[in-house]
Amino acid sequence: MACANGSHILIVDDEAGILRGLSDLFGTEGFIVHAEQTMPGALRVADDYDLDIAIVDIRLKHAVSGTTLLTALKERDPELPVLMITGYGSVESAVEAMHLGAADYILKPIDNSHILDKVQKHIELVRLKHDNLYLHGELREKYCASDIVTADPEMLHQLQVADRIKQSNAPVLLCGESGTGKEIMARYIHFTSNRKDRPFVCVNCAALSESLLLSELFGHEKGAFTGAFEKRLGKFELADTGTLFLDEIGDMSLEVQAKLLRVLEQSCFERLGGSRSVSVDIRIISATNKPVAQLVQEGKVRADLYYRINVVQLMLPPLRQRRTDIPLLADHFIRLYNRRYNRKVMGVSDAVMRSWMVYHWPGNVRELQNVVNQGVLLSASDQIELLGVEYPGGSMQAQPKRLFDPQRDESLQSFVKQAAGEIEKASIEHVLRECSSNQSKAAGILQMTRKTLAKKIQEYHIPR
Repeated sequence: MACANGSHILIVDDEAGILRGLSDLFGTEGFIVHAEQTMPGALRVADDYDLDIAIVDIRLKHAVSGTTLLTALKERDPELPVLMITGYGSVESAVEAMHLGAADYILKPIDNSHILDKVQKHIELVRLKHDNLYLHGELREKYCASDIVTADPEMLHQLQVADRIKQSNAPVLLCGESGTGKEIMARYIHFTSNRKDRPFVCVNCAALSESLLLSELFGHEKGAFTGAFEKRLGKFELADTGTLFLDEIGDMSLEVQAKLLRVLEQSCFERLGGSRSVSVDIRIISATNKPVAQLVQEGKVRADLYYRINVVQLMLPPLRQRRTDIPLLADHFIRLYNRRYNRKVMGVSDAVMRSWMVYHWPGNVRELQNVVNQGVLLSASDQIELLGVEYPGGSMQAQPKRLFDPQRDESLQSFVKQAAGEIEKASIEHVLRECSSNQSKAAGILQMTRKTLAKKIQEYHIPR
């Protein structure tokens, strides 16, 4: 078992045979086993060790019930997954125990493979939850409507659609260029839905080969293929009752697509090398930066899968089509990196903002975030200045062609003023060309009045 190495498991049962059998089973799988028959002994173990999981018989002797021990264990560690062992006649008690905080229950007679699967799943879910703890706390706000930073009408429309469908189980297809925020939108849909307290699991379909992607999604049994020395749960099982985000689904092979289609149609699958059907309850959100309808026409994406994942489609616009969001996003990222680096950058200089407003932003919001990150980190003043920021490829449109030279420049202040003027002139010329000399439209993009623009055109002797 991939997760077993070094994992501490507490097993509590007053039947010596069951206790010995489970201890041998989990010891063989690489667990550090703590076996106890009484509540005092179990609590001593809980106080002395950082447990990963506990298995408790619901019926214990010595006038102590398993649910009493469950409550005591959860008081010590609310995150500890506790599995209850019960007989067929005590299922109601097991369900009651789950209301008290038990993670799951196991019926007698105990099936070794079944209990190993349950234990592995709950340990990995706890680790997944810990990996996403920051997202469940401080960063959850980042994925709420107030912090998907936008005033752009099209982006606001996409958010409205997301709000209408987020409580449903309908598959969602997110389309848009790289860096437009598809994963952020997926997290927003999940963390503001009725699945918000359940797992959110991501898979990058473009980063894995076909065989690795099959194993990543569906898991595998021990010995399923060369190198499969341990059983492994796939992302579908880990995302059960939650959301599975499939990024770059257009890069998925046709074989994997066929298996994915079956899961969408039947809500079940088999692990690689296995024969037992595993049922899941999952909300699928897919994303692609490629024209998926064209991929269907080219035979690279199955049409039946496309119709399944494309029940709701959200198209996220590139940053160059939502330029009014650039100042808002810049302020948002400045606050983020001020906290991270304990800086006090107050904003962006006018010259920098003008250059940003006309830049093409091929990397979209992700590129802007990276530029602001560098700007906050490297800024020598309370503003991000153009001279302190490196851009992809070494330059950005309207970046000054030279740095301050004390031998030829009167002062840094005069040099910066001259450089800012050159940037402003180049920016205005660029925007006017893009707008076919429509001054009203250009003034809107540059965030200045038409009168101010006309004055600057005259000041810089820009041909009309």
